[in-house]
Amino acid sequence: MNQHIGSDFDDFLVEQGLAEEVSAAALKRVIAWQIAETMKAQRVTKKALAERMHTSRTAVDRALDQDDPGMTLATLASAARALGQRVEVRLIPEVEAAHA
Repeated sequence: MNQHIGSDFDDFLVEQGLAEEVSAAALKRVIAWQIAETMKAQRVTKKALAERMHTSRTAVDRALDQDDPGMTLATLASAARALGQRVEVRLIPEVEAAHA
């Protein structure tokens, strides 16, 4: 009998020791997506964002690549700042997170 029948995906990730890694990757993907959407809304090109960040367009491409495991929150925060935004990460008690 499958031990995971009836459990949820979060329980599975915790059992496998992957919950934090998956959560961090998802957070970075969401922030990268939000930056891309903000760029569209503000009509900011990758070249212009790179200039604002004092970096190369290649670095911006990597920052916006949601599949790049090397994408850091610091780089995403820098991109957000260049767009007049800020990244906010906060702790949420597990009880509250379980009901969210």
